[in-house]
Amino acid sequence: MKKTIVDLFEASVRKYPNNTFLLEKTNKKFEPTTYSQVKQQVYSLGAGLQALGVKKGDTMALLSEGRNMWVIGELAMFYAGAVNVPLSIKLEESNDLLFRLIHGDVQYIMVSGTQLKKIRTIKEKLTDVKYIIVFDKQESYEDREIALEKVIEMGDEFMQSHTMEQFLSVANSIENDDYATITYTSGTTADPKGVVLTHRNYTANVEQALTLVDIDETWRTLIILPLDHCFAHVVGFYIMMSRGATAATVQVGRTPLETLKNIPLNIREVRPHFILSVPALAKTFKKNIEQAIKAKGETTVKLFNMGMKVRQVYYGDSNMEFKGVRALLKPLVWLFDKVIFSKVRENFGGQLRFFIGGGALLDKDLQKFYIGIGMPMFQGYGLSEATPVLSSNGPDKYRFGSSGKLVKPLELKICDTDGKELPVGELGEIVVKGENVMAGYWKNPEATAETVRDGYLYTGDLGYMSKEGLLYVKGRFKSLLISSDGEKYSPEGIEEAMVEHSPYIDQVMLYNNQSPYTTALIVPNKENLKKSVAERGFDIKTVDGVKEALKILDEQVSRFKKGGDMEGMFPERWLPSCFAVLAEPFTEQNQMINSTMKMVRGKIEKAYAARIEYLYTAEGKQLLNQQNIDALS
Repeated sequence: MKKTIVDLFEASVRKYPNNTFLLEKTNKKFEPTTYSQVKQQVYSLGAGLQALGVKKGDTMALLSEGRNMWVIGELAMFYAGAVNVPLSIKLEESNDLLFRLIHGDVQYIMVSGTQLKKIRTIKEKLTDVKYIIVFDKQESYEDREIALEKVIEMGDEFMQSHTMEQFLSVANSIENDDYATITYTSGTTADPKGVVLTHRNYTANVEQALTLVDIDETWRTLIILPLDHCFAHVVGFYIMMSRGATAATVQVGRTPLETLKNIPLNIREVRPHFILSVPALAKTFKKNIEQAIKAKGETTVKLFNMGMKVRQVYYGDSNMEFKGVRALLKPLVWLFDKVIFSKVRENFGGQLRFFIGGGALLDKDLQKFYIGIGMPMFQGYGLSEATPVLSSNGPDKYRFGSSGKLVKPLELKICDTDGKELPVGELGEIVVKGENVMAGYWKNPEATAETVRDGYLYTGDLGYMSKEGLLYVKGRFKSLLISSDGEKYSPEGIEEAMVEHSPYIDQVMLYNNQSPYTTALIVPNKENLKKSVAERGFDIKTVDGVKEALKILDEQVSRFKKGGDMEGMFPERWLPSCFAVLAEPFTEQNQMINSTMKMVRGKIEKAYAARIEYLYTAEGKQLLNQQNIDALS
């Protein structure tokens, strides 16, 4: 049966013509656009693209902040038969943008006014690009640039000189296996790869994801993740679209920081029922809540903390167990909710039922905090190559620490390094098969053959299935620490715990590649170190002060070892015996962090190869070695 994104959209417009599909705030308030109004705009732009010369199978790029035109632009591409290459607005470096645009064989670009300068910088090198469609009005247009209004005008003229049947013939000719998008993922290794997703990949994943959370046409979401994110793509607007529900986008500010500051206000205005989140945003929200409570005085803080403890005990780590004696706390839970937590939730619009986090693992304590205030944060799991949703916790079934139950239908197995299937409960590589598995990597048959075998996607992630039928994701299968005796261990849990429990460690990467001991690269929080060093009577600008700062970092690492307050959390042998302090953080700019905020281990290991090697020498193993002193000086 034919189930393309066009089919999905057309069915929703027929079923929910007057429902609000998109909400956007450009001036004072959020303005609604109904399903039938979106269809009119999509048709006009789609016809304009056909008039411009876009042919079936052409690749187009979309570089813009989240807004109505992002969604309308992508849908219009499909009505012209084109394939979208969604680009992150975080791509500052010319070579990053350039690589994707050239490698993706992009012939047309849709771009917002604020992102246009990036395209102009590299335009001369984009010899295959025929037209650059600019969303926002410009004082003047350069070579090959064309205003969005002009393309829409061309579309209206095209519709007058062609029948509806002629216009729709391209969209109707699209089959399930035709390409919809090429999403570049920076992954955690080497060059970005273009994940090719078909129309059926998307519609299948919409169907699968709806087996985890059932939403209806009354639901609203505010998409705070970038729309080029596969997760935002599917759960942010295609799932909403399939149900006749509403998707709002964050008001675009003059700067990225201003856009970020608009999020809390926009949440109150839109009053979403669920929000897609990532750990960094979840931590920011938590900090803001705690600061607001603190500002209300000591009594409120005490009440808040007491209520939090009561609710956390009552709800526990899961809703899959009998509450037993905890059920007696129900009246107290209700009381604290009425007095404190309902007011906290008003800051999130008062309608928020839950957050869903994908990508990086959410800290269990963070999840317990959110269940405490009555806005659970559920862990999900997926990857672009799977379009992306594979599993999630949800209101009907959750256990903190797990990545929840699998979408249906989906075949999953856990394999060892030889690809042999392991029994339930054993740790190995997560391997899946389903209609959501990508078509392959764009122009990269070697990587495709390595990742997709016999229809199975080898995710490169480490995990296991529990007897309860929940998936546990434990880190990267390929980023394992491998000791000299061949034993393997995933470093992510240790790294996250060190950052979470130490105010002096901003980032850490563990390393052990068949070496006698584990080492670490640490990016310190210099501001907090400076304060603590001063409290101990030293100045961090002096050599003695730097040495004291290094001792503080060593004390933090030692907390996880024998005698420390975190003793026993992890096996001693996988904790770092020594570490190198780095002068610079891992960032997206230096390409050591990817767009989903995961460390790109391959690049970090390459950049700091000499420092890592030094840690395996007698001198380098010493805490107060010169390289550590220089990094903090």
